[in-house]
Amino acid sequence: MAVFESTEKMYEVLGELFNVLLSDEKVGPKFKEQNIAIRFVMTDPKGEIWLLPDATVVCGVPEGVKETITMSLSGDTAHKFWLKKISMPVALARGLIKAKGPLPKVLKLLPLLNPAYKAYPEIAKKHGLEV
Repeated sequence: MAVFESTEKMYEVLGELFNVLLSDEKVGPKFKEQNIAIRFVMTDPKGEIWLLPDATVVCGVPEGVKETITMSLSGDTAHKFWLKKISMPVALARGLIKAKGPLPKVLKLLPLLNPAYKAYPEIAKKHGLEV
């Protein structure tokens, strides 16, 4: 059974995580500097989460926005990634995460993920997910 029982649950958990990340005093401004839109195409459950250039999070499909980077992955892979049970290079190599777009821009943001790694276990527990 998938970690997220529904798209709504996935949006609640990952939406909260991305809002925590992008509201961080260091991460938010650095993300805005990149001026990119990241589109996460999720499976199991199906959905989309967008991180927009102004550091806002959209669960679903925003109108009139063109993504800079698309990351395709399952909800289970996202859960494992944020729990640090799988790294980005390993997930990419194994095809668990598929990325389209200028990857150097994504890789440049990886060091900024520490606040999300710290916050995710507590967010997941709060929403009744196993960590």
